[in-house]
Amino acid sequence: MTERALAGIRILDLTQFEAGTSCTQLLGWLGADVIKVEPIGGEQSRRNRPEVPGLDATFFLLFNANKRSVTIDLKHPEGRALFLKLAESADVVVENFAPGLMERLGLGWDALRTVNPRLIFARLKGFGLSGPYHEYKSFDMVAQATGGVMSVTGFPDRDPLLCGANIGDSGAGVHMAAGIMAACIARQRTGEGQVVEVSMQEAVASLIRQRYVAHYRDGKPTPRRGNNAPPGAVPDGLYPCAPGGPNDYVYIYVQPMNQGMWEDFARAIGREDLLTDPRCVDAPTRWENVHVLNDIARAWTGARPKRLVMATLAKAGVPCGAVLDTGEVLDDPHLNARDAIATFDHPTRGRFRVPGCPIRLSASEPETTPPPLAGQHTDEVLAEVLGLSPDGVADLRTRGVV
Repeated sequence: MTERALAGIRILDLTQFEAGTSCTQLLGWLGADVIKVEPIGGEQSRRNRPEVPGLDATFFLLFNANKRSVTIDLKHPEGRALFLKLAESADVVVENFAPGLMERLGLGWDALRTVNPRLIFARLKGFGLSGPYHEYKSFDMVAQATGGVMSVTGFPDRDPLLCGANIGDSGAGVHMAAGIMAACIARQRTGEGQVVEVSMQEAVASLIRQRYVAHYRDGKPTPRRGNNAPPGAVPDGLYPCAPGGPNDYVYIYVQPMNQGMWEDFARAIGREDLLTDPRCVDAPTRWENVHVLNDIARAWTGARPKRLVMATLAKAGVPCGAVLDTGEVLDDPHLNARDAIATFDHPTRGRFRVPGCPIRLSASEPETTPPPLAGQHTDEVLAEVLGLSPDGVADLRTRGVV
């Protein structure tokens, strides 16, 4: 196998739950040596609604592949000193603790850059390191609320909805991964490290930039509009399909955005007569007859299974997508043909399938290795990085440092 893209980059990963762990997992997929530094007993998400008492929760497994685990008590003076020793040869430290915790541990930016001026200190917070909200704690749903996405998600006559994708957590994590790689490239020129800061609120606000089109066009906040795009395209939205089995998500999203795609849609459903129908002459006229055309679309989709509808329309050039549930995504023939679903054998949870790395590099293919058990690599890392002997590590363990 060729050398992976981020080979040689060592990351000390202090992250927990999702926002930070999604960032470090992505960097681990791309080849960085991610050393997850956890409290003795492991970080909190190992115990986040565990399916099997005493074993790592699925939540943890989903965000911690491609990492090594070291357990250190950072509140212990010797544990803090041990971490700073590890930081001397690290490239990046990543943390998403509550505001001020790193400083209270004596591991703030001043302490870290003193031991390693080349170190990149990546800090992912709910509201950043400054501003009126900087001391506030956050989770994904808080970021979605304050970043604006919740206000534009759902139907106009109902309450705002939480987006099903954790864009506050993983969205912020992807932004942080980009920032870390940018800082690594800058360090090649300057020789100096720096602080990389990502706010979950700001990441969400950035991800919904398209929603500000209506804001400026109409001169008022963008409304919720359910499953439909802005007025104009018809058909556009979610359409029912024939049931394909019990508990089947029998829907497809169809979106022919321009005149050519509309014509492709009409031909694909066998309604060439609509091409000369005065109700369909152009997009504004079709919008005036939206209810009639939606009934035509629903009648056609409702008589066919969603995968047949998707294949028929997509091959005709019409943008569309069947609504796949989580099991269907894991079993999707396209994703599996592309090896986008990764399988690993976990030492306590057995065989496990997860979505794999979404980034592909032609010369350095990512791989997925099992998430580590808590402290699984403590002896290995302390020997490799600090040169400690087995007896030295055993002594630290006896005294509760690791």
